[in-house]
Amino acid sequence: MRPIPVRRVPRATPAQDIPQPEWWGERETQMRDRMTAPKVRAAKGGPKIRMITAYDAPSARIVDAAGADIILVGDSLSNVVLGRETTLDVGMEEMIHHTRAVTVTKPRAFVVGDMPWISYHVTVEDTVRNAARFIREGGAGAVKLEGGRKRLPMIEAVLDAEIPVMGHLGLTPQSVHAMGGYQVQGKQVEAARELLADAQALDQAGVFAIVLEGVPDVLAELITKEISAPTIGIGAGPKCDGQVLVFHDLLGLTDGHVAKFVRQYANLTEVATDAVAAWFGDVQKGEFPSDDETYHMPDKVVRSLLSEG
Repeated sequence: MRPIPVRRVPRATPAQDIPQPEWWGERETQMRDRMTAPKVRAAKGGPKIRMITAYDAPSARIVDAAGADIILVGDSLSNVVLGRETTLDVGMEEMIHHTRAVTVTKPRAFVVGDMPWISYHVTVEDTVRNAARFIREGGAGAVKLEGGRKRLPMIEAVLDAEIPVMGHLGLTPQSVHAMGGYQVQGKQVEAARELLADAQALDQAGVFAIVLEGVPDVLAELITKEISAPTIGIGAGPKCDGQVLVFHDLLGLTDGHVAKFVRQYANLTEVATDAVAAWFGDVQKGEFPSDDETYHMPDKVVRSLLSEG
């Protein structure tokens, strides 16, 4: 019998010896430096966590350049962008659309998509499916759900699907009708104990952070000390592990009432109104566009064109 020829397979080049494209090192560094859910959880007790909302590419680029750790694509979209009365008026399609507009900028900050009302209130299956859409279609890294122990089955199912979850307790805007309005929560002993128990349950379930909204400062401090997940306050005093504000509130782009806990650092409504009015004035006076802002033909072409007339 003839010997069967043996095909020699060349040895694989070790990965470390394979030349990488020039951009690879930069990309690897960017991925390593990006904020993640584990990094947020590990920030407990450290420098204050900086979270702010954004709803589109321009606002995302601004807050990321300013140093945001977390960008929340909040359901406050309904109020400050879409002009509606409550957060109950925004749905999944709008939230995913705006989440994608934020994540397309590839920010260093960790992007969290805010699950809208009724997207996680019906069945566990619906909840997981909707949460997954924020990741797959929106490009988010996590989702936020409002509510305490009664939402645990939904939260645990989302976590089981390997999707990080941020909790939200206290004044939960999606419960505005059940609460009888936007009122500070946990002001009485029993109510405070219930909120603490909710926070402990969410922490034990494995959420990577909890937003505390509209609760007394002493209660927020107690919750912060009692749980291992970082707390992010909005109207919850200075002792939380981080703070969050709505982009439009901070920059003076909100029309109407502003909550007590909001500190405005600019009045961009006034700045923008003045700028647009100045442009209108220049248009009416014939001062816009100027010669420098106008496209021109070569003189030879102009003469040829005019001579034809």
